[in-house]
Amino acid sequence: MKFFVDTAEIEAIRDLAATGLLDGVTTNPSLIAKSGRDFKEVTAEICGIVNGPVSAEVVALDHATMMKEAEVLRKIADNVCIKVPLTVDGLKTCKALSSEGTMVNVTLCFSANQALLAAKAGASFISPFVGRHDDNGFDGMDLIEDIRLIYDNYSFATEILVASVRHTTHVLQAAKIGADVMTAPPAVIHALFKHVLTDKGIEGFMADWAKTGQSIL
Repeated sequence: MKFFVDTAEIEAIRDLAATGLLDGVTTNPSLIAKSGRDFKEVTAEICGIVNGPVSAEVVALDHATMMKEAEVLRKIADNVCIKVPLTVDGLKTCKALSSEGTMVNVTLCFSANQALLAAKAGASFISPFVGRHDDNGFDGMDLIEDIRLIYDNYSFATEILVASVRHTTHVLQAAKIGADVMTAPPAVIHALFKHVLTDKGIEGFMADWAKTGQSIL
């Protein structure tokens, strides 16, 4: 499963990229606003840090303007992936862009039927929001299972990008189901490293090493 980080914070992206585990980045207008910086400038900087897809989202709601915005965004770098909402106009834009060879991430997916439409429109990625799905009384992982089944039934090339990941259990469940990608905030990715027994083991090793009075250096 590919790991994307869901942030526009440059230092957090650099830190995770240094681990070699980072396959891409997702951003959205809210994350860019949080950074307090220019949208195109931040996107360009992120694209220079990672080699994989960097999702940059259009903000228009009509197809014609989405296409104009996409034209500007995809000129930023070769690894820009245009992010569009799962609406009629968003899928028109997805079809047009994907037909030209541009990567497209269709976002704000909350049903398997929507995911089916996105795949038929040629989406590179579909972003079902599992956390928000859970918040509204549904099981976000049931949604991922349904999408996986449908995509496998018809051999769709669209990758399932599990979004709105809230905790490490979401990551584990997505991997067990067979999602292609997950995108999570830096804190969730860092939490994957943690285990109380690992911490205790390190403490024990360090205590024993200190008793020897030795130094490797």
